[in-house]
Amino acid sequence: MSTETKLPVLPRSAARLKLAREWHLYLGTLFAPSIIFFAFTGALQLFSLHEGRPGGTYQPPVWIQKLASIHKNQNIAEKHWPPPGARGRQNEQKGPPAPDEAGRPPQGPEGDRAEGDHHEEEGGSKIPTYLLKWFFTGTALGLISSTLLGIYMAFKFNRSRTLVWGMLIIGTAVPVALIAMMA
Repeated sequence: MSTETKLPVLPRSAARLKLAREWHLYLGTLFAPSIIFFAFTGALQLFSLHEGRPGGTYQPPVWIQKLASIHKNQNIAEKHWPPPGARGRQNEQKGPPAPDEAGRPPQGPEGDRAEGDHHEEEGGSKIPTYLLKWFFTGTALGLISSTLLGIYMAFKFNRSRTLVWGMLIIGTAVPVALIAMMA
């Protein structure tokens, strides 16, 4: 009699599933920092927290502007809205608006207002817009929570914590290094 114990051979479909789970684990931990970043910065942008309006009282913090610029344009914006005290001085130096601009509302850096703004002007309700923004904010929070749970599970149920740490570090270090190179 042989004292060797044979390991059970997995059927082909089980082996593919195991391989898929491993790839999912490592790709998930590699991209988890970026997923969290984009969900967070996208949630900030839902309520336009990244942009001020000329003549308005809200001026976004520089860190929100920079994160939004990375999210939207993959660079760090050089120009930001002027601080609230500087707006009056700029308007004084400009002089009166041109005749064709006199009746226009102030425009942001993007030019004309978004299409959704025209609908609200024409008597449409703002409630569906706000509900959609809050739903997508919940989606962003769910995505962040789900990603954090995935990271927890990667550490809890994987044999190689070193590899999980490595993927997380690479997934954080590469974008941070590329952003630092832009600055």
